[in-house]
Amino acid sequence: MALSEKQREAIKSLLRKKIESKLKKYGRETISMPFLARLIQDNEKIAAYSFLHSLATTLGMSIYEDVSIILASKNSDECFRNYGVGGVISKEQKSVIGKIINELRNKERKANIYEEVKQILEASATNGKFQKSGNIADFYMKRNNVEHFFEIKTVKPNIDIFEKSKTKLLEWIARKRASVKVFLAFPYNPYHPEPYSRFTETGMMDYPNDFLIGKEYWDFIGGKNTFPELLKTFDIVGKEFKEQLSGKFKQIAKEKISSY
Repeated sequence: MALSEKQREAIKSLLRKKIESKLKKYGRETISMPFLARLIQDNEKIAAYSFLHSLATTLGMSIYEDVSIILASKNSDECFRNYGVGGVISKEQKSVIGKIINELRNKERKANIYEEVKQILEASATNGKFQKSGNIADFYMKRNNVEHFFEIKTVKPNIDIFEKSKTKLLEWIARKRASVKVFLAFPYNPYHPEPYSRFTETGMMDYPNDFLIGKEYWDFIGGKNTFPELLKTFDIVGKEFKEQLSGKFKQIAKEKISSY
């Protein structure tokens, strides 16, 4: 399923607004970089680094959540970002989830989301209580009357982040008391064209049943061939702003960097 013209324009508009806002409002916050300045010996490159780091921070994960909404709106019953899962979790459910996480961490079991869901749903939900932490899904989508919950994370998390994300996913199952679909998602594979290998160091995720990376995620949300079309859309906007960004780097580079 290809991106519609409406979707492409919506994504372009989103990206343009983000970049234009940063170009307009950005002012160098860090005016002293004594070590980097001496190593790089190029004020413009340092200015570019400073601006790009700020832009990346501004975009953060939210840009991927916004794009997910645009893509899913065409082929889902409903979709939201920062979605409150709700529900309650009982002591028995938390105990079962804790046992699963410990066994995964200690490599006493192999990740299998279907078996994990089965165990959680078999646990008693009696006397469950609302738990504020872990209640928000970065992205939610209902398709064909099936609920999907996503945790979207930076692409190189440490083992603690994997563990926390896996716990959150399993708690969503407990909260809903149903076999809903839960996923940890990464917007791209930093090791491309090699397979993503970091998850093999943790053993927490049941790839690809609760873990989607790059193309798999975007095509799952938007349909077949969404990922390459999405990259093309980003590329178009990037070309539009190439000269403006270059000019911004030169402008920032004129600001004197303290050399101590």
